Amino acid sequence: MTTSVCTLAFGRDEHLTNLVRGLAQSTVHPDELVIAVMQENRYDLPDCDFPVRQIMMGSSGIPLAEARNVAAAEAIGDLLIYLDVDCIPNPDLVGDYIDAAKTGDGVFMGEVAYLPSGATASVSAADNGFDYAAFDRVGVRHSERRGPPEGQIDRCSDYRCFWSLNFAISAEDFAATGGFDENYVGYGGEDTDFGRVVATSGLPIWWVRGAKAYHQYHPHHMPPVHHIDSVLANVHRFVEKWGEETMDHWLKAFSLMGLAERSEAGWRKLRDPNEADLALTRQQSHQPYASSATVLEVLEAEAVGATGTTAAGRAMRAAPEIAAS
Repeated sequence: MTTSVCTLAFGRDEHLTNLVRGLAQSTVHPDELVIAVMQENRYDLPDCDFPVRQIMMGSSGIPLAEARNVAAAEAIGDLLIYLDVDCIPNPDLVGDYIDAAKTGDGVFMGEVAYLPSGATASVSAADNGFDYAAFDRVGVRHSERRGPPEGQIDRCSDYRCFWSLNFAISAEDFAATGGFDENYVGYGGEDTDFGRVVATSGLPIWWVRGAKAYHQYHPHHMPPVHHIDSVLANVHRFVEKWGEETMDHWLKAFSLMGLAERSEAGWRKLRDPNEADLALTRQQSHQPYASSATVLEVLEAEAVGATGTTAAGRAMRAAPEIAAS
């Protein structure tokens, strides 16, 4: 079984370099790494024992769905392994996915451990090596994701759990799904849509023990208030296609923050996020990941007066000229 590791890249030079270094330490090397480059310039990457192909897409934006499809179309492998650019693969990731794929068809989702800030400083300048034992000690599972199955694989019964950060699918099955829907532009929705397409087609989605990726630290916002425009547009696209909404937890947070509301025509933005909204949702330096659930707890408590304030009041104190408009 031949394998193509596929990733998308825009900026994140150090993260991508570490992904390549991680693959170079694999117990089973991939047959190639395919990078859909969403910028004008090619990356300067370390040497490795497998081909690395950079597919240049220009700098017209960050078309996530299109880039995943381009990577699949260019890949030569029987098995496509998708890793986000900020992931470092465990040495057994490629081999674990090959073993899982031998059990049957479908989408396979491996484990993810989130690394704290500074964890990747363990790379050796001499041999580009990582201390994976250290990664396992400090890496944590996201509280909003389930843990690995007891056996090699376990069926995932909810398509909404699909996550493109670390998954594998045969090239044949990917082609049969039609790939990611390129009508989703910008951040949000395309993952859930693909999960639903897969489930609707009858292909199973599997949790995999192992196939572990380590997510490299970078500051982020959850809920993604900085992407509110594309999130709302992609919710509208999902409703048009499937007759129901998605990203409900983000929509609830946007509503409680006074950023958006549901109207007869669908969700509409009320205002741009201000610094108070960004501060509330911003991942802090001591956090290995940002959590929408944690932010929602704060917002719901404020909404019932448990903290003596409200989301609207918090926004008004931070930026009265925006909250009052």
